[in-house]
Amino acid sequence: MTFASNLRAVVKALAVVLALAVPAALTISAADARVGGGYSSGSRGARTFSAPPSTSTAPGTAQPFNRTITQPSTSPGYSPGLGGGFFNRPGRGLLGGLAAGFLGAGLFGLLFGGGLFSGIGGFSSILGLLLQIVLIVFLARMAMSWWQRRQMGPAYAGSGLGQGPSQGSPMGLGGFGFGSSSAPPEIQPADYETFERLLIELQDAYSNEDVARLGRVATPEMVSYFVRDLDANRARNQVNKVADTKLLQGDLSEAWREGDNEYASVAMRYSLIDRMLDRSSGQVVSGGQPEQVTEVWTFMRPRGGNWILSAIQQTN
Repeated sequence: MTFASNLRAVVKALAVVLALAVPAALTISAADARVGGGYSSGSRGARTFSAPPSTSTAPGTAQPFNRTITQPSTSPGYSPGLGGGFFNRPGRGLLGGLAAGFLGAGLFGLLFGGGLFSGIGGFSSILGLLLQIVLIVFLARMAMSWWQRRQMGPAYAGSGLGQGPSQGSPMGLGGFGFGSSSAPPEIQPADYETFERLLIELQDAYSNEDVARLGRVATPEMVSYFVRDLDANRARNQVNKVADTKLLQGDLSEAWREGDNEYASVAMRYSLIDRMLDRSSGQVVSGGQPEQVTEVWTFMRPRGGNWILSAIQQTN
């Protein structure tokens, strides 16, 4: 009885800790609420799972994507544990966690003398549920394997290979230095000015919850993440207001072509005032102090078209 009582006390303590930790984690995420929400989101074409080269602005490494619709390929540098996707998460993933939970319930029942399956309602119910889970996992993995085999074919056969970043002069306060790129496509001063304008315009559109405007300056994938973040703010009855966005330093990480599309990954360090307000009262919930952020933004355009945002990556 003493063992059983102690075990129940430990389980209850763990439940309390988890109950307190989850809201705290959500609060931390909400404070980092600028456009992109502090996540690494989007796609870099065939280079989605390859880290962009470091630069003087971002001398560390860019974090792998938390949110991306791009399927993993056999490209060099890809690590299966880093990608997105339903099953490809650290640890066992959601279904693995459920299976472990059911097994744990059975073990608890066995420890407390009620039989292996007493903890969840009998042999027939647990066996049927486990069989369903196994079947779902099997079918889902077959479907994902089939999809990945399709993607691994000649999907990027026509891609042009860009070069790494050139060692141009570092960029000073207030904008980009010109002459930092020797990779195709050639990035011109007007392109750097566009990147700076898009940085400010995206923050402003997100702050005003202007989804239509976001749709004109970002890919549909990125807009879907912005909308998800805005909906999460509304569910908390909060609104994110970003002000005084100013580019401090930036340089080109790499530029390349894939078929008719051109890509440019650019490291940017910028300042802003990021506040989360209560939607009803307008009171500040979090933030409000000037801060500096360093991120790698990837822009894309059809050849001869306009640049739009394709990805944002946090830096280490």
